[in-house]
Amino acid sequence: MAEIATIARPYAEAVFSLAKQAGALDAWSEQLTLANAVAADPEMSRLASDPRVSADQLGSLFLAVCGDGLGAEAGNFIRLLIENGRISVLPEVVAQFEALKASEGGVLDAAVTSAFAMSDTQLAELSARLESRFKRKIKAGVTVDPALIGGVIVAVGDEVYDASVRGKLQGMAYALTR
Repeated sequence: MAEIATIARPYAEAVFSLAKQAGALDAWSEQLTLANAVAADPEMSRLASDPRVSADQLGSLFLAVCGDGLGAEAGNFIRLLIENGRISVLPEVVAQFEALKASEGGVLDAAVTSAFAMSDTQLAELSARLESRFKRKIKAGVTVDPALIGGVIVAVGDEVYDASVRGKLQGMAYALTR
């Protein structure tokens, strides 16, 4: 997967730079999401890999399916990906674009795993604590894992905070067996 990320990076950075200069990060985000959905369609994927379908034909079809959802610049970007045989890296381009956009806006993603469902109030309180810790806006996503027994595990970037009962028990077991 590193190869796909490496191929996608220059495209994502170029699109991000263009969108930032135009002050249209959200608009580009919507357009890229639409294009990604079209590219993910099984029939479109089949056509993209069919050597009998020319780049011009695929580009025209792709843009026709997107309709008015893509602006001229986004359409040109999609045509460029198709001409270079890189439409398959579009999902990674979108992911990297969104990461650049979040970084620009000072937003960090937090993956919260909780033993029980969290209320909106609890999630807001946890997000506020994380925002004060990281000095940035936090966008938290929650999953429930009853195996934690109690508490939460929070992953922000490459930092992981384990405040679960399972984690505490594992720590105690490790300390007792040393």
